[in-house]
Amino acid sequence: MRTAAWGLVAAGAMAPLLRKRVSTPPLVAQVVAFAAPVGLCVAVRRSRTRDVAVCALQMWAYLSAYKAPNDDESAQEQRVHVDYPIAVDRAIGLGQLPTVRLQRRLARGQWRLGDRALVWAHWLWFLVPHGTLVYIMLRRRGRFDRAAVMTYAVFDIGAMVYWILPTAPPWYAAAHTGHSGHFNGRLLPASASDGGPHDIAVRRMMVEYGEFFWKDGWGPLYSVLGGNPLAAMPSLHFATSMMAAQLLSETGPVAGGLAWGYTATLGFALVYLGEHYVVDLLAGAALTTAVRRGAPRATPVLACFGRAVAALEARAHGT
Repeated sequence: MRTAAWGLVAAGAMAPLLRKRVSTPPLVAQVVAFAAPVGLCVAVRRSRTRDVAVCALQMWAYLSAYKAPNDDESAQEQRVHVDYPIAVDRAIGLGQLPTVRLQRRLARGQWRLGDRALVWAHWLWFLVPHGTLVYIMLRRRGRFDRAAVMTYAVFDIGAMVYWILPTAPPWYAAAHTGHSGHFNGRLLPASASDGGPHDIAVRRMMVEYGEFFWKDGWGPLYSVLGGNPLAAMPSLHFATSMMAAQLLSETGPVAGGLAWGYTATLGFALVYLGEHYVVDLLAGAALTTAVRRGAPRATPVLACFGRAVAALEARAHGT
């Protein structure tokens, strides 16, 4: 049984690497990838090391789910939604995109301290969800299982939406829309414009600063961190940071206050830097809220699943 479990772990770990080389339906590859954490729970007795490895395998599967829709870029571009977030954000901004308002009011030619701080707040997000779980594991061990399940539920549900509803972020819409009003050959409505008759005048300031700060190293670094430019709705940057803030608030006021301060800063940065529309953040907040409110109803099912996996683990190790 342990050999079979290790085989499942190996297959799940390899599935994301082979998804472009093997003619397997994407859904099958993802099922195999997400089975790897379960396989590890059977193959190895529980410990902190195993918990970390399970989380790593979960994120490895998530990254594949996040990137897979962009494996066929032309097909994804044919499905991408451009208009609706622009229309919603124009309504929120009373006729103009909030990103455009902020960039015109605050952005300058030189990289001021505030701009640099906002870019770094964006980059540091990669540490926040997982750093939160490490903190809870070390300081509030009894809360770890629940915290991990809710955090990764946000990631995984968000990835499902990326498959179903590929949506262009502000910087992408700006880069692919000209004054003719066409987005990759598709005519945008006049209401989608901000800078000119049909021009979405948004800078992608994070990339601009990355090229300035990292110079020649920016290209390789961005190639690792990127993977799907149309994974914008909902904003998982904001959703997972909000989840982290709520989980840390349960451990104490200091950790919670710092986390909420970071979440607010990140939310402002994502809109100002041209990475997300305000509606993307609202959808991310709604996703986090839905996961937390749905947790009590899902708990019996998850507990049953956990007991089944624990029984397989015990049987595999002869206990």
